[in-house]
Amino acid sequence: MRAALMQEGRIWVDTIPDPEPGPGEVLVKSIACGICGSDLHAAQHTHEFVKTSQEAGGTFKLTTLDPVVLGHEFCVEVLAYGPETRGQLPIGSLVCSAPVLLRDPMVPVGYSNEYPGGFVEYMVLSESMLVPVPAGTPATAAALTEPMAVGYHAVNKARLESGDAALVMGCGPVGLTVITALRSEGVKPVIAADFSPERRRLAALQGADLVIDPAAEDP
Repeated sequence: MRAALMQEGRIWVDTIPDPEPGPGEVLVKSIACGICGSDLHAAQHTHEFVKTSQEAGGTFKLTTLDPVVLGHEFCVEVLAYGPETRGQLPIGSLVCSAPVLLRDPMVPVGYSNEYPGGFVEYMVLSESMLVPVPAGTPATAAALTEPMAVGYHAVNKARLESGDAALVMGCGPVGLTVITALRSEGVKPVIAADFSPERRRLAALQGADLVIDPAAEDP
């Protein structure tokens, strides 16, 4: 199968072996995949990224200088079920998943030199982690599920109470997901601050009540 490989900042398209789903796993076709900021960091600063990952530990880390297939913000199509699966979703279903294989030890999808991420034709995922995409949702929108979950998780961690105001410092992709989650939870007012005029415009579109340029005003 074809895949976009990354090694120490070099990215190229090559052919790698097709994956085989293990027990409890599903073979899927990658339909859409986003580019995370951490993917850019891994490509642009590979040695520093690997060094920090090895020092910090954790599952979702790039710890190898070998070629990897990045991509953990994906929407995929179910192609076939491996052994010891239930097959509850029809073949052809669009699904998303947390970017992890539930093996022992757990395997990060998109940062492993053995199990490719979404910049590839085919992947394997754990059946129990699959989440069906609602009918009518484009695959390109469904691929935003993982970054949207990051913003939603941040809002939950904040434990905001009625009457609390929220200040979002930085309106990049994750900052915008935080604003979106705040509005979906009914938080008001939402204040957004960013130096970029375009990001401030997007923050207003996502529902920020007040948008501030830190170069002109103190947040």
